[in-house]
Amino acid sequence: MRLVFAACCVIFFPSLAMIFTPSKLLLTVDLAGTLLFAIEGALAAVAANLDLLGVMVLAFATALVGGMIRDVLIGAVPPASLRDWRYPAAAFAGGAIVFFLHPVIRQVPASVIITLDAAALALFAVAGTEKALAYKMHPLVAALLGTITGVGGGTVRDVLLTQVPGVLRADVYASAALAGAVVMIVATKLRLPPTVAAILGGLVCFSLRLISVWQHWNLPKAVGN
Repeated sequence: MRLVFAACCVIFFPSLAMIFTPSKLLLTVDLAGTLLFAIEGALAAVAANLDLLGVMVLAFATALVGGMIRDVLIGAVPPASLRDWRYPAAAFAGGAIVFFLHPVIRQVPASVIITLDAAALALFAVAGTEKALAYKMHPLVAALLGTITGVGGGTVRDVLLTQVPGVLRADVYASAALAGAVVMIVATKLRLPPTVAAILGGLVCFSLRLISVWQHWNLPKAVGN
């Protein structure tokens, strides 16, 4: 949980964020997002009545597949989640927390789960965009890769559960990640410090996601649907 606390400090308390170098910032938000998304994936697995292996598989997929897709597309292979043991460790830790403490975790209010999900989305969108920019990707591509980092794992999770991915049918989710990525890139182009750019992008993604849930915002659908 120290990683989660550090990442929250980076996003919500700019004065504390200044102590992070860009590389430490990227690692911190990546690991914090990994843990949060792993917990979300494991909760979905438990709700689907999967066994321990199923819980761990969904925790791993939800937490790390988005980053794997990003790394493969930018040529950072093998992906960071396979080169650094801390990533799968964080994912499996999230799965274990849910599996063994599920009676406690299921008592957590839905609003808290939604808030943690929004935080994980913001962390991954920021980390994915930052890494894409570090690999000299075009800003448009970097924004798309940041979005993929945020929603890729959840999409694979839904496919494994034989569901239409939620990102394709409901809520402002991928759009929030894309907006955060764009804000971060614009802030970077304006020569703001990397930590400030990350904070702004993360706040936009986090806020837009929560407001969309609160106000029941959805993207338009085809006429007649």
